[in-house]
Amino acid sequence: MRFFSDNAARVHPAVLAAIAAADVADTGYDGDGWSRRLDAAFSALFGREAAVLWVSTGTAANALALASLCPPHGGILCHAQAHIQNDEAGAPEFFTHGAKLLLAGGPGAKLTPGCLSAAADAIGPGVHHVQPHAVSITNASEYGQSYTPAEVAAIAGWAQASGLGLHMDGARLANAIAHRGCTPAEITSGVDVLSFGFVKNGGMSAEAIVFFRPDLAAAARIRHKRAGHLLSKGRYLAAQLLAMLEGGLWLETARAANAAAQTLARAAAHRLVCPVEANALFLRVSPAEAAALRAAGFGFYDWMVPGEIRLVCSWDQDADGIARLADALAALP
Repeated sequence: MRFFSDNAARVHPAVLAAIAAADVADTGYDGDGWSRRLDAAFSALFGREAAVLWVSTGTAANALALASLCPPHGGILCHAQAHIQNDEAGAPEFFTHGAKLLLAGGPGAKLTPGCLSAAADAIGPGVHHVQPHAVSITNASEYGQSYTPAEVAAIAGWAQASGLGLHMDGARLANAIAHRGCTPAEITSGVDVLSFGFVKNGGMSAEAIVFFRPDLAAAARIRHKRAGHLLSKGRYLAAQLLAMLEGGLWLETARAANAAAQTLARAAAHRLVCPVEANALFLRVSPAEAAALRAAGFGFYDWMVPGEIRLVCSWDQDADGIARLADALAALP
């Protein structure tokens, strides 16, 4: 029973059906009928004008988004545990042609205006030091913590006052929205560029970069092509995004994954590292207890902190597997 990552989840049948329906001759690259519908679909979802690019990976989404906000000589303020710092093999630096990630702290892998001020104030002025040009936050964070709309707005206000752009890594944004019960517009207020994840949530091979500033989108389209991410049959990616959006499927699958995580959280309340605010939970266990869980057939990752493990629930998690793991976790002393 796999609880490693929601990346390995099945593709939702509605997405597969949409891909099959797109298997007709149409204009290549992003000129097809499906791709041309994306701007309007995402604008309606977020309640403000949006320009959208599809890409095949979250790493490409983050890196291209950040390249639109930060020049090669600039810096990007992010959490020290951020995915762009620890899990993208230098892609943000590569796509920005050399921008530096400037690391900040904060509990639950979340940033605050205070954390950002402390990190920015520690950077000396002048040509000898990389100056920040953007902020990147992750919602939900690497510890599965979701920013509230008010927290996002506070960071957006700080970034704007500091003359910095704001990027949100929303690989699990659907799970954060499902947990908070807010609207997409509320939780992205003040964000300039959003990486909106779909693969973890039932998609197959499509993620979205959502530009809330049209001036950034024009240059990003050139970077998209230059980076080798302008697929010749982009309609198959666009069709996936539309299938997830239409009828609210993206939120339905996120709620299912979150509900599974909450079932496990109730069983392991005595072992939780932090509250469960998305579809992942982090537990304190000894090496012997982790080995026993694995011997019972449960797969998961050890976390970066010794004595902690991470369990991630998917939209299609087997109910019997959830129940069995819940029983095993409840039995831990």
